[in-house]
Amino acid sequence: MKIKANGIDIEVEDTAEINPQDLDAYTRPAVLLIMGLGMQLVAWPPQMIEALVDAGFRVIRMDNRDIGLSQHFDHLGKPNILWAGLKYKLGLKVVAPYTLEDMAQDALGVLDVLGVERAHVVGVSMGGMVAQRVAIAAPQRVLSLTSIMSSSGAKGLPQAKPEVTRVLLKRPESDAPEAVVDHYVRLFKAIGSPGYPVPEDDMRERILRGVERSFHPEGTLRQMLAIVADTKRASQLAHVTSPTLVLHGRADPLVPFANGEDTAARIPGARLVGFDGMGHDLPPEPVALMLDELIPHLQAAEPPAPYLATKVVA
Repeated sequence: MKIKANGIDIEVEDTAEINPQDLDAYTRPAVLLIMGLGMQLVAWPPQMIEALVDAGFRVIRMDNRDIGLSQHFDHLGKPNILWAGLKYKLGLKVVAPYTLEDMAQDALGVLDVLGVERAHVVGVSMGGMVAQRVAIAAPQRVLSLTSIMSSSGAKGLPQAKPEVTRVLLKRPESDAPEAVVDHYVRLFKAIGSPGYPVPEDDMRERILRGVERSFHPEGTLRQMLAIVADTKRASQLAHVTSPTLVLHGRADPLVPFANGEDTAARIPGARLVGFDGMGHDLPPEPVALMLDELIPHLQAAEPPAPYLATKVVA
């Protein structure tokens, strides 16, 4: 469903809407899932959604601004990522069309519209950065924070391997679905989990579903610029008060494990769990291992009694 949140159109999927006659669905503790750079809400593994619902949670997913079926911002122009990256390395200010803080306000706006006072906030990759921003901006709204394969954004942390960066910055040979799928297969092979390789046929099928739903590469570039421009988050993580879990693959070639270590070290009381053989993707085996950590983390931070009985009219 599409809702108006933070003044823009955001596409949302809410498990409480699947069976609107079940009022208990609206009183379950809510888990807000925030996806990563250029990725749509359909990128969350069904395995994770089902496990969270089975554990008693209401699961809310959203397309971030500029991606998927949410509002696009093409009027803001196509950013020059190489120039922005050079400015960042030189210590010069990078100005983005919008910020990760804006994206955090989108997430809070979604909770507002859905009538959710407080939620568990879970983000992966860039979504982890946005989730961190939510916890910084509105600690009273965050039951718990989970940052997956993400980073604090602090200067000096290990960056992606050069060969991964080259693939990430390349464009598909054309906008034809086959060319786009070929491009993302190369990318996901470059960043994927060496210990848990995904069969190429499965990968192609999943990527094609996403491409057929929406393909918006300029939105990805603007999101990338928002990441580069967010230079103060690392020092602000000390103010996070939500119970925090940091999950990270030890074989991540895009956002190396040291980024997860740094994130956990900066957030008071945060717990870090690393996974051998896991890269920068969500294959079934690492997802199962993460759920073994995630669900107890969420349950430990649950409110003592149902705190929500509001049904939303979108």
